[in-house]
Amino acid sequence: MRLVIIGGGILGTAHALEAIRRGHDVVQLEREKEARGATVRNFGLVWVSGRADYEIDATLRSRELWEQIGRESEIGFRPTGSITLLRTDAEVAVAEEVAARSDAGVRGFTMLDPAEVTAINPALRGKFLAGLHCTRDAAVESRVALPAIRKYLDRSGRYTFHAGTEARAVTSTTNGATVRDDQGRTFEADIVLLCPGAQLSGLTRELAGELPIRRVRLQMMQTAPLGEPLTTAIADGDSFRYYPGYHGSAVDTLQATQPQDAIADEHRMQLLCVQRVHGGLTIGDTHEYDEPFTFDVDEAPYAYLTGVVEELLGRKLPPVVRRWAGVYSQCLDRTELVHRKQVDDSIWVVAGPGGRGMTLGPFLGEQTADLINL
Repeated sequence: MRLVIIGGGILGTAHALEAIRRGHDVVQLEREKEARGATVRNFGLVWVSGRADYEIDATLRSRELWEQIGRESEIGFRPTGSITLLRTDAEVAVAEEVAARSDAGVRGFTMLDPAEVTAINPALRGKFLAGLHCTRDAAVESRVALPAIRKYLDRSGRYTFHAGTEARAVTSTTNGATVRDDQGRTFEADIVLLCPGAQLSGLTRELAGELPIRRVRLQMMQTAPLGEPLTTAIADGDSFRYYPGYHGSAVDTLQATQPQDAIADEHRMQLLCVQRVHGGLTIGDTHEYDEPFTFDVDEAPYAYLTGVVEELLGRKLPPVVRRWAGVYSQCLDRTELVHRKQVDDSIWVVAGPGGRGMTLGPFLGEQTADLINL
């Protein structure tokens, strides 16, 4: 079959990868010279810990696929795991409850005392009472993964990537659809997949109308090299408030008895931190849901996150070399892994994985291919 995939982010590229694996021909269009949305403005985490029950199987399958992709292309896949560091008794109680559940083994959860934390991740020499270790978590290099995957796809001889190319129209035909770009070229396809990321107006609205999706803005930063390995990703206890897989009586008690820091509460924050292959740390993040989003970034969340990471590391952070904001799209129905809308027999819109796009991308590509019988 001939597929035209509109969108060069993780969803579009994951769908292209799956289509090529199944023997089809793919043309992929990306309006920027390189993806510039949430695909590259993230942690690069393949995040198993904290996922809800309904998404855990999909997440584990996606992690398996990421590991396979890592054997085939230079995406910087690292099965580093993570440690959620606990600073209060209420946070420890949540971790103990989670670690005692029947699915703790599936998720790779183990409770660690401070000495065990430092044995696994020697860079963690700061203040914490315990750690919740998740061996299933992993990381990829978000800024290099997509070019590396495209390089792998090029070797098939059945893949063409058009950068700096905006799709302007998609028209149904007798045997499929025609895509017209902003240079007047047309591309004939048996199947068209539109993966618009956070760009929900324009062609997306024209094809699919208003989708049950909201947009979410976040702020993140990156430091200069740490100077030593951070052998796992790290999180703080605020992630218990954010991720549904932790929810239970202990989280209810945490919410009731331990108010979140005012800055963290205002910006709906949790700490996630992962080391890049060059040694710097990617640190975040915030969540803003009410549009129109501001065009600038607030300094208070950065100062707060810096303080938390320094307390956990027990040392000063290297200088911050980059700060950025990003926007991703998220299904209003959070039990949907992604929203798919079939426009006609040959045209589909796939959008809204939320902050799970990097984690679930390969699985979602596989799932869509099964759904539409590729």
